[in-house]
Amino acid sequence: MPLLLADRAALTAPVPLMTYAEARMRGIRAASAAQLRVRSGIYAPRAAYLALRPWERYEARVHAFALAHPDAVLCLESAAIVWGLPLFGETRDVHVFDPERGRSRRFGDVAVHTSTDERAVVRRGPLLCTSMIDTVVDLSRVLPPAEALTVVDAAISRTQGGALDLAELHDHASGQVTTRGSARQRWLWDRADGRAESPAESVSRAVIEWCGFEDPELQQEFAGEGVRDRVDFFFPSVGAIGESDGWGKYDLEDAAKAAVRLRDEKRREDRLRRRGHPFARWDLNDAWRVVPLHRALLAAGVPLVRPRHPAMLATLRHRPRAVRAEREKPLPA
Repeated sequence: MPLLLADRAALTAPVPLMTYAEARMRGIRAASAAQLRVRSGIYAPRAAYLALRPWERYEARVHAFALAHPDAVLCLESAAIVWGLPLFGETRDVHVFDPERGRSRRFGDVAVHTSTDERAVVRRGPLLCTSMIDTVVDLSRVLPPAEALTVVDAAISRTQGGALDLAELHDHASGQVTTRGSARQRWLWDRADGRAESPAESVSRAVIEWCGFEDPELQQEFAGEGVRDRVDFFFPSVGAIGESDGWGKYDLEDAAKAAVRLRDEKRREDRLRRRGHPFARWDLNDAWRVVPLHRALLAAGVPLVRPRHPAMLATLRHRPRAVRAEREKPLPA
C-alpha cells in the first residue's frame, strides 16, 4: 500500500525534546554525555538522536526550533514535514515565513523569508505553517527538478493522500508576483502525474525521460490467472514492465509483513513473466545513481527514443539545500 501523506506528516518530534528549564525540573543534567543539544536550550537523548535517519534529524531540528519559537510560521521544507510531503536526506536550514520583514534574512541555520505574495497560515497540531498549496508552490520554485516532481506528484496523488489539483497549483503559481523558478515550474506542470504512488516512482519517471527511454504508461493493469496485477511502468513498444521499489514498499521493518509481501511480489512478478513481459526492477537509490536503472531498462529491451539529457541528470547530484554531508548522497524519505 502507498504511504499516505498523513502517515508521513511529522506533527511530533521523532525523539523526545526538552528545554534546559525542563531538564532542571526533572533533575536531568542537560550538559551531559547522555544528552545532545539540538539547538540552543533544546536537548534530546544522544543515542536516540544519533540513531535517526537523515530526514528524521531534520524533523527533530524543526520541532526543536518550534519548541523555542512557538509563534513562528514554518515554510518550504520545514512546512513540508508538517504536511507529510516527501523530502530527501537532511535539509540544511529551518525555514520560516515572516511577512512583516522588509527582506529575507539568515540567522545561523534559520532562513527567514518574506514575500510580496501572501501566504495562508494554518495550524497543524502544535505547529504553524504555510498552507499545503503555498508550501507545494514554494517548493516547486526552489527544489531540484526530480525532488520537486515528487512533491507535486504527492500533493495531487489521491493514492498518496494528496488533496490538491494540478490546475489549482498552476493557477496559484501563475497568480503570484514572483517569477523565480518559472521555467522549472513549466517542466513540472507538464510532467506531474497524480497516478504516482510513491516518491520512488516520481524520481524514476524523471530519470527515464532524461536517459532518453520511451515514455512509459503508468499503473497499467493486467488480468489473468484470476487476478488483476497493476504495474508501476509499462513500455508498450516492447511489452516491458518496470517496477520501482520504494523504501517502505515491503514493510521491511516488520519481518513478518516483509516476508508475506516479498512472497506475494515474487508470485506477481512470476505471473507477469509468464505472460511474456520482460521485467526490470530497481529501487530509489538505483534511480538516483542512474546507471543501475539505465542498465535494468536496457536489459529489458526498452528502447532509447530521444537524446540523453546530461544537464538534467546532473541535477540529481546537485543538492544545494541539503546539509553538506548529504549533498552527494541522496537518501529516501
